[in-house]
Amino acid sequence: MKIAIVGLPLSGKTTLFNALTGMQVDTAAFMGGKKEAHQAIVAVPDERLDRLNEIFNPKKKTSATVEYVDSAGMVVDEQKKRGFSDQFLGQIRTVDALLIVLRAFANENLPHPFNSIDPYRDFQSIQADFILSDLAIVENRLTRLEKQLRVKKSDQDIREQAILLKCKKLLEAEKPLRLLDLPPEEEILIRGYQFLTLKPAIIVVNIDEKDIASGAEVSPGLENLAHQKATMVLPIPAQIEMEMQQLAPEEAKAFRDDLGITQSAMLKLIRTSYDLLGLISFFTVGEDEVRAWTIRTGTLAPQAAGEVHTDMERGFIRAEVVHYDDFVARGNYAKCRSDGVLRLEGRDYAVKDGDIINFRFAI
Repeated sequence: MKIAIVGLPLSGKTTLFNALTGMQVDTAAFMGGKKEAHQAIVAVPDERLDRLNEIFNPKKKTSATVEYVDSAGMVVDEQKKRGFSDQFLGQIRTVDALLIVLRAFANENLPHPFNSIDPYRDFQSIQADFILSDLAIVENRLTRLEKQLRVKKSDQDIREQAILLKCKKLLEAEKPLRLLDLPPEEEILIRGYQFLTLKPAIIVVNIDEKDIASGAEVSPGLENLAHQKATMVLPIPAQIEMEMQQLAPEEAKAFRDDLGITQSAMLKLIRTSYDLLGLISFFTVGEDEVRAWTIRTGTLAPQAAGEVHTDMERGFIRAEVVHYDDFVARGNYAKCRSDGVLRLEGRDYAVKDGDIINFRFAI
């Protein structure tokens, strides 16, 4: 899973990136505008994997992961083209989700590009650029489809045209494509266009230390976004989180206790990133390795086996399955088997979050 961190200059994108990844990219280096992107892979926190690691004591523990890309900021110089470049927009089309950082902190030494603090206005500015980019793609494709349909009317082209006309209507109303309620067969027809406003969005409101207690209340206008489809809004003090990331665990806990923070916002953000995309984890266990594997909700057993190895999908026979809760309650496979919670599942089984699976296959 790959997520791009985007936002206006001086919104705290790189600070958040450092807090998420534990890296120490120099944030001051980008005060004049970011020149390059940074990438890092972060383990998805999962207490279940930690518990299985304690039980099996394997040689290796492997977590599910999220890749974050610290991207460039929007150009806001009035003498230049305002907005993201076409090259930049093309690059972030390849990610799975967008993490949009909105500035809600004041700092006289770092003046806001628009000279005032207004997270909702900043979000509208960023989304407007994404909407215009998606609209241009829709209009270009509709023009080509019209020409094709004059020559030959295929059912697929007719269906695609109907879906794109829906997209155009929504985009012209300045609304994101995430609001469309498309059945899977229609979503597949437009998946290849990688529309920016169709991607899940995590909106991080970068708050100041003094606003930690009231966090969600510092961003008027954003509360409605939290109820939109495939959208989440999280208030996070990125500077504080970055500082805590660079401390020893005991010191970070003491720092967090002093501020009244019960849970690391970074752990919550990473987990949110994972959940927002409709992803789940299943586990494989043994003496050599305990591992969490990432799949989409509804993935069938043979395809889940293919995540472990393509030969397992090709030669799939059965999946030996026990849920994490059932296994931990009993402590071993023998008890799970005698209690009937260890079962064999076939090709039609949809893997559940927390399943521990041993795949039987032959090639």
